[in-house]
Amino acid sequence: MSTESAKPALSQEAIVAQFQQLRNDQRNLANSLNTLEMDLREHKTVIETLEAADPERKCFRQIGGVLCERTVKEVLPQLVENKDFIAKTIVMVTNDLSKKGSELNKFKEEHNIKIRGEHLGAEGGKGADAEGKAESRNVLVSN
Repeated sequence: MSTESAKPALSQEAIVAQFQQLRNDQRNLANSLNTLEMDLREHKTVIETLEAADPERKCFRQIGGVLCERTVKEVLPQLVENKDFIAKTIVMVTNDLSKKGSELNKFKEEHNIKIRGEHLGAEGGKGADAEGKAESRNVLVSN
C-alpha cells in the first residue's frame, strides 16, 4: 500500500520538476534574447559612429580580451557582419522562445497545472506590477 501512494507522489514531483525545467529554459532564452538585443544596439551605435569617421583613422578593437589596433576601414565591415549575425541570431532565439512558450502552455494543459497568482497579473494589471509582488506570490499547483 505504501508503495502505491508513493508512486503518484513521484509522478507529481517529476511533473513539477519537468515544468520547472521548461520555465527555466524559457527564462534562459529570454535572458539570451535580452543580451543579444543589447549587443545589437551597441553594434549599431559603434557602426554609426565609425561611418562618420575618416576611413584611415586609427581605432582599437578588443578581440578575445586583446586590444588590437586597426583602421576604421578594416573594422567597419567586420562590425557590420557581426551585427547581421546578431540580428539573425535574435530571430532564431525569438522563434525558440515562442516554441518554448507553446511547449510550456501545452505541458500545463496536459497536466492540468495551474499557478496561483497567475490570474492577478491579467486582472490586477497595474496593482500586481506596481507592487512587484505578483511573481513572488506564484505557487505551482497540480491536480
